[in-house]
Amino acid sequence: MTKQSSTSQENQQQSKEPGFRIQRIYLKDLSLEQPNAPHILLVASESQVQVEIDIAVVPLTEGIFEVSLSSTVTSKVDAKVLFLIEAKQAGIFEFSNISVEQIDPMLGIACPTILYAYLRSNIADIISRAGFQPIHLNEINFHGMYEHRLMQAQQAVSDGRGDGGVDESKIILPH
Repeated sequence: MTKQSSTSQENQQQSKEPGFRIQRIYLKDLSLEQPNAPHILLVASESQVQVEIDIAVVPLTEGIFEVSLSSTVTSKVDAKVLFLIEAKQAGIFEFSNISVEQIDPMLGIACPTILYAYLRSNIADIISRAGFQPIHLNEINFHGMYEHRLMQAQQAVSDGRGDGGVDESKIILPH
């Protein structure tokens, strides 16, 4: 009988431990467009690349969230689009016994950091499969991005917008 009670005590103690678990990582959306092909492929100019990244968080149930990274990669030659890639890498993350104050930074920093490696790989792969030299996206400081968003939200409140909303949440990466 002591074995049963000690086992149930261990289970109760373990259930109160803070927990973070990745339930699933998946490619939610991916599209490639080459609107000016085949003529643009014959132009011998260097292309310019613009990369935009955005983060979205959707609560699914108590302690379970979907975090997604959306990216748009646009390559242009002589002001014409060579290719345009839109990708959304997502994951389902579970938090247990973690305070709300700690969950928010994890959703804005840790989860996107995990997803970004998958997003980078998928974008490089699709560019390569489209017949171009792969583009390897630069590293992102998600902690800095999170802090920037907090400052924008605080500024919005102090400017009288009161909703704490952020006008522009995307980050544009240099390439």
